[in-house]
Amino acid sequence: MDRQWFALFVRTRWESSTESVLRNKGFETFLPTYELKSFRASSSKRHTQPLFPGYVFCRFDLHNRLPILVTPGVISVVGRGRTPIPLQDREIQSIQTVASSGFAVEPWPYLEIGEMVRIHNHALAGLEGILLRFRGKDRVVVSVPLLRRAVAVEIDRSEVISIRSERSVPATMFPSPAFVGCE
Repeated sequence: MDRQWFALFVRTRWESSTESVLRNKGFETFLPTYELKSFRASSSKRHTQPLFPGYVFCRFDLHNRLPILVTPGVISVVGRGRTPIPLQDREIQSIQTVASSGFAVEPWPYLEIGEMVRIHNHALAGLEGILLRFRGKDRVVVSVPLLRRAVAVEIDRSEVISIRSERSVPATMFPSPAFVGCE
């Protein structure tokens, strides 16, 4: 039996109950969470939220996925088109290590090298350019097409947001539903 880790696309706010049902069916599951502080009128409250909203990780044999797909809350197995794509063991191990480290974790926007970004919370706030990696360091390249010249500034990735999304909220880091949909 060749069991691999897969990401399951699940109904919104069903992550915890879906993970619990799968675990009770005997599957190895993983639902990383983080603590979120919510501030109401005169009090603050902590509650846990999924680190990857809309997703639950599950280890199973791809050829025996029907019990997974009929689980309440499961929409599909993440993949390309109708082909489920397994996650690398090291990816899951990395997430498990971070989640169990005791350090404060939170969702973060996913940025691709070559993506158009805007700098925020920095002396260069508002500047737009292309995110590049050169000699192990992240840089934003600003171009002047008329002069056919460009300049690069070294910057921490936490200082930039994707122009594609125009949102700095963590929901921007998740793949679009077009990527999901394997049955």
